[in-house]
Amino acid sequence: SSPLMEQLNFFHDHTLLILIMITMLIAYIMFMLFFNKFTNRYLLHGQTIEIIWTILPAVILMFIAFPSLRLLYLMDEINSPLITLKAIGHQWYWSYEYSNFLNLEFDSYMIPTNELDTNGFRLLDVDNRIILPMNNQIRILVTATDVIHSWTVPSLGVKIDATPGRLNQTNFLINQPGLFFGQCSEICGANHSFMPIVIESIPMNYFIKWISSQMNSL
Repeated sequence: SSPLMEQLNFFHDHTLLILIMITMLIAYIMFMLFFNKFTNRYLLHGQTIEIIWTILPAVILMFIAFPSLRLLYLMDEINSPLITLKAIGHQWYWSYEYSNFLNLEFDSYMIPTNELDTNGFRLLDVDNRIILPMNNQIRILVTATDVIHSWTVPSLGVKIDATPGRLNQTNFLINQPGLFFGQCSEICGANHSFMPIVIESIPMNYFIKWISSQMNSL
């Protein structure tokens, strides 16, 4: 659901293909070694094959390392964000502040199972969702007030630690409307499993209407 997650998926497939090729080659060589009768009494060393099996793995590692480094740098890049969202981790809920707007902040608690609507998502839905516009760069600042949490939304390729006394930063772009779920990914106490994250991605004109209604209600 974001360009970064697409790239992460491509990198996963690319690496998996290399691993499958290595596994098949080694399996074939081992199979042939077990079942052939070839012997060579005078073979003491083989410079050529040793050079090949030293250089080839190094080349293969480069094919994995360069795309990986590219992705690492892309994940750290901040590209003129339209909106800054601040997420603050507590035991055991999240608080959000829209830094571009005055006094626009709220707490986000998980909806208990006994209060959930029929079409709600058990252990994932919250009372106050994050509302964000699609197709825009979003910067998120993450911190915590008590213990280490981790703000994670897998479908957007975002995972960032919330550390007390420290402000961490990352960015993402959502390329489609919808609901995106995440959870705290750092064990933070008894109710660690019960502090989900929900992002609702909407078109920009609806986002402006939502912001206006929130500002009017203050």
